[in-house]
Amino acid sequence: MARDGDPVKEATWRNAEGIGLLVLLLFTLAALLGYGWFGLRPQNLPDSGPILAFWPVSFRFFAQVHIILGAVVLLIALWKWARARWIGAFVAVYLISFLSEYFGTGYGIPFGAYEYTANLGYKIDGRVPWVIPLSWFLMAVPSYAIAWAALPGDRETGSGVGSKRVVARVAFAAVILTLWDVALDPAMSYQAPFYWIWSDTGPYYGMPWINFGGWLLTGLVIFGAFEMLRAGRWIESMDLRWLVAYYGVTLLMPVGMIVLEGLWVAVVATVVSYLLAWAFYRRMRAGQAHSALPTPPASRGAAAGRGGAAA
Repeated sequence: MARDGDPVKEATWRNAEGIGLLVLLLFTLAALLGYGWFGLRPQNLPDSGPILAFWPVSFRFFAQVHIILGAVVLLIALWKWARARWIGAFVAVYLISFLSEYFGTGYGIPFGAYEYTANLGYKIDGRVPWVIPLSWFLMAVPSYAIAWAALPGDRETGSGVGSKRVVARVAFAAVILTLWDVALDPAMSYQAPFYWIWSDTGPYYGMPWINFGGWLLTGLVIFGAFEMLRAGRWIESMDLRWLVAYYGVTLLMPVGMIVLEGLWVAVVATVVSYLLAWAFYRRMRAGQAHSALPTPPASRGAAAGRGGAAA
């Protein structure tokens, strides 16, 4: 990149993922500011002018652009650090999540019965907005990277070290992905503007508990596909700190919305869930560091004792 030797272009490319993340953060903050000041308080709208003209499309605009902009930012990082090695994982996530959403909107499996409104744009076959499977991929990548850091596989092959570790890594990645919905669902479906509407209902802001099971199941299938595709080979090449920051900036939109709406049970549930996940991550990382320490040689007396016992 920037082969003409232009130092400005070279510096921009070196920091492209950081610049992109900053743009995404500023867009998110602007969207939350507009939501808090105008979305929840329409009495603050002016009587005329561009803000009033933009109001009818604002909810669609910010929701769709947030996903598309997030995809562009992640694509920059993926191409910089992994080139095209992520494309197979993208196709897998898009297909798996689309099928889950398609059956969910048509038959109530595996999330419960619901339907999308028009606020997320064009729907594939009139049921699943095209940006929804894309959004699954945006959060699947950092979720898997976090799980990989906690329970790494073989650096050369990108595969797991033993079936138990693979299962644990897939399960932890699915949990990290599902935690996103603790804030996302109340933000997007509990009150206007609705992005999807539940037919099945439950105690958590009108959402059925089976929804979390559907997220976990879909996540397990997605990350099982990641393992089969040996996604660890390119995940290893990415900056974990950047991916965690990207996950956090993406999460900021629904968290900001539930804070502004005063949905404090959802806020507390989100915070507690991530603290528990963080504690588990730290424990797994500590375990990895301990297992990597060299085993001290056995003392001569112990060795002789074992030899005597064997004799």
